[in-house]
Amino acid sequence: MTVVVGVDGAGRTHRLDQIAAGAGGPAVRVNPPATEDLADLLNRAEADGSLVLVDDAHRLAPDELTALAAAARRGVPMVIARRPTIDSPGLAELDEAVGGRVEQLAPLDGPTLVGFTGWTPNQSGALAEASGGLPAIAAGLEPSGSPSPSLIARVQRRLAVLDPRTAGLARLLAVRLDLDDRTLAEAAGLDRGPLAEALRTLHDNGFLAGEVMIPAVAEAVLREPAERRRAQEAVARALVETGADVMVAAAQLRAARARTPTAADAYRAAGDRIRFEDPAAAIVWYDDALEAGCDAAALAAGRAEAAALLGLRVDTGAGRGAPAADAARLAHVEGAVEAHHGRAGRSAEALAAAGEPGPLLAVPSLVATGRADRARAAAETPGPPALRRLAEAAVRAVTDPAAAVPRFIEAAEVTEGAPPAVVLPDTPNALGALVALVAGDAASAEHLVERALSSGIGGPTAVARHRLLLAWVRLRIGRYDTAVAELVRYPAERLPGRERLLLAAVSAGLARRSGDVGRLRDAWAGVEQALARQEVDLFAVEQLEELAVAATRLRQPARVGPMLAALDGAVAGLGGPAAWSVAVGWIRLQLAVATEDAGAADQAAGHLSALERGDGLAERQRAQVAAAGFWGRILAGEVDPDAVTAVADRLALAELPWEASRLVGQAAIRTGDPAAARRLLERARELSSAEVVVSAEGRGETQRGGLSEREVEVARMVLAGGTYREIGGRLFISPKTVEHHVARIRTKLGATTRAEFVAALRDVLGEA
Repeated sequence: MTVVVGVDGAGRTHRLDQIAAGAGGPAVRVNPPATEDLADLLNRAEADGSLVLVDDAHRLAPDELTALAAAARRGVPMVIARRPTIDSPGLAELDEAVGGRVEQLAPLDGPTLVGFTGWTPNQSGALAEASGGLPAIAAGLEPSGSPSPSLIARVQRRLAVLDPRTAGLARLLAVRLDLDDRTLAEAAGLDRGPLAEALRTLHDNGFLAGEVMIPAVAEAVLREPAERRRAQEAVARALVETGADVMVAAAQLRAARARTPTAADAYRAAGDRIRFEDPAAAIVWYDDALEAGCDAAALAAGRAEAAALLGLRVDTGAGRGAPAADAARLAHVEGAVEAHHGRAGRSAEALAAAGEPGPLLAVPSLVATGRADRARAAAETPGPPALRRLAEAAVRAVTDPAAAVPRFIEAAEVTEGAPPAVVLPDTPNALGALVALVAGDAASAEHLVERALSSGIGGPTAVARHRLLLAWVRLRIGRYDTAVAELVRYPAERLPGRERLLLAAVSAGLARRSGDVGRLRDAWAGVEQALARQEVDLFAVEQLEELAVAATRLRQPARVGPMLAALDGAVAGLGGPAAWSVAVGWIRLQLAVATEDAGAADQAAGHLSALERGDGLAERQRAQVAAAGFWGRILAGEVDPDAVTAVADRLALAELPWEASRLVGQAAIRTGDPAAARRLLERARELSSAEVVVSAEGRGETQRGGLSEREVEVARMVLAGGTYREIGGRLFISPKTVEHHVARIRTKLGATTRAEFVAALRDVLGEA
C-alpha cells in the first residue's frame, strides 16, 4: 500500500494513474464526491482483488474516510493521494490504516517540466522558476511566461472558496516580498496562530513554494491593477506600522514595484535617510517617490541637497509651497551652490539670510569677501559644533592665518565625526589647506586635503575640489610630477566655477614652471573664463596670483586691475591685516618681475616692507618681505650674490621654491661676475624641482621621485651617514644649503619621521 503526498498541482492524480498502470491487475477509483455507494465498491474490490485508488482523500466526508480505513485494515489493496496537511481525525485514521510507503511528490526540475508544455529545453530554468516546479502550473503557462486564462480561472476559483482572511493573505503574499510573520500578520489582520494555519492552507493549495508565492500564481492572484495596488498599500502600511527600518521597507517595496501613497512616503524617507551618505542613491529614491505619487514640493529639499552634493543642477524653485523647514533647507542649498560656483558674495548673502545654521555657514564667505564685522557676529549664532568650529577658524584667519590652521584641523575632525545635515559651501579641509598655504604650512595643507579624500567629507562634488587642491599644494611646494598626476583627472567643462578657477591656476602654474608658453596660452582660455565668472575670494589669493602673472606674461592684463582692486577692498574690509596685505602685495611684486619693471618692483617692495612688523606674520610672509627688497635692485642690475642666496634660502624654507629659484636666476643673468653667475645659476637649478614632463597619456613623469640631480647626490650621502657639514664640504656648498636640500627631499617624499625618511630614500634610490 502507498500514500502519495503532494500539494495541489504537484501531479497526485498523474501519479495514481502511473501506479494503476503498473499494478498488473484490476483497479477502481474513489474520487470525491463519490458517485456510487462506497460500501458496494469496496466489497467488490475486496472480492475480486482490485486495487483501490483514492484521489484527494482530504476532500472525503468523515464516514467515507472511516469506511476506507476499515477496508484497508481488512487487507484491501489501496493507494491514497492527499495534501501534506492531515486536517481531520478521519484522514489521520485512513493514513494510518493504509500505512505502507509514503511517497512525497517534490517539485519537478526544469527538463522534466518541459515535457508538460510547449517550452523548449533551453527555457527549462525559467519554466521551473515561474511554476515552482508544479506540473499543473507549468502546463498552464503561456509561451510568454504569463499564466494562461485557464490557470488564472483555476487560481481565482481556489481563492473564492478559501476563508476570506486566507484569501486576503494570498493577495498580500502575491506582492512577493520576504516579510516577517509580524508584518504579514499586521497586514492580513491575523494573529500568529491563524497566520500559520492560513499559510499551511495556501501551501496545500499549491500557491506557495516554502512561504513565498509561486510567481505564476502571484500574477494570477493579482491580475487586476487595482487589486495589486491595494495589496501593495496594505504591505506598505504594515511595514511602517511594525517599525521596519526605512531602508529595508523601501527596498522591499521597490522590489515589488509598489506605487502607492505609503510606498511613496517610504521612498521619500529612504532618500532623506541617505541623501548625505549616498546622494546618487537618494536621487533614485526620490524618483521612485515621485513616480509613486509623492508631491514634488515635498521632495524638493532632499533632492536639492543630494543634487548639490553630486554637482548636478539644482532647482531650488521646485520647493514652492514646501513647509518652512524645507524652505530653509533649500536656502542653505542655494547658498552652498553659489559658493561652489565661485560666487562667495552671493553665497554669503543667501546663507546669512537663511535660518540656522545659515549664518554660521556664511562666515567663511563673509571673511573671504572682506566683511569681518558681519563674520564675527555670524560666528556667534547657534548651530552644530562642527560649523561653530569652522566659523571660529575662519574668523581667526582674518588676523593670524598660522594660528587659524590648528582650528581648521579641529573643525575638520569634528565634521568628519559628526557631519552636519547640510550641504557645505566649502569643507574645513579645503579652507584650512588654503589658509595653511598662506601661512607657509604646506604639510598641514596636504594633511587636510588627504584627510578629506580619505573621509569623503563634503560628498562627491568635493572630491574634485580636494584633488585639485592636492595638485595645487604640490605645485606650490615644487612637487610638479604629482601635481600633473592629479590635474589630468578632471576636464574643466565638468567642474563648477570655483574649481574651474583652481584648475586654471594649476594649469597655468605648471605651464609657467615648465617654460611652456604654448601650454600657458592653452591654460589662459580657462583662466579668462574663470575670472569672468568668479567673484574675488581672498582665500584664493595665491591662485589669483598665478592667474594674474599668467595674464601679464601673455599680455592680457584687462582682468588684472579689477581683480587687484577687489582684493584690496577685501583686505581693507578685514581691517588691513598684515598677512593678507603681504599676500596681495606679493602679487604686485610678481607682476613687476614678470614685466621686468624695476620701478614697480621697488614700489611693491616698499609697500611690503611697511608691513614687516605687522601682527600675524608667519615666516613665509617675512621671507616674502625680505625677498621683495632685493628684487627691484636685482632688476636694476644690483646683485649681491651671497645676500641673494641667503634670502632665496629663506623663501625655499618657507615653501616657495619656485619663487626662490626665480630670484636667484634673475640675479645670475644680471651680475657682471662670471663666477658669481655660475654659482647663482647652479643654486637656481638646485632650488627648482625636477622638470615637468607630460607623457602622451597625460601623466606627470620625473625621475627618482621628483628629486633633482643635486638632491640625489645629497640623498646618497645622507644614507651613507654624512653630516650636513661633511656633505657640504664634499659638494662645496654650505651646511645650511645641505639642510635646505634635506628639507626639500623630505617634503617631496612625504616622510615625517627619520625612519620613514630613510626607508623612502632607500626605495627611491634603489638601495638596500
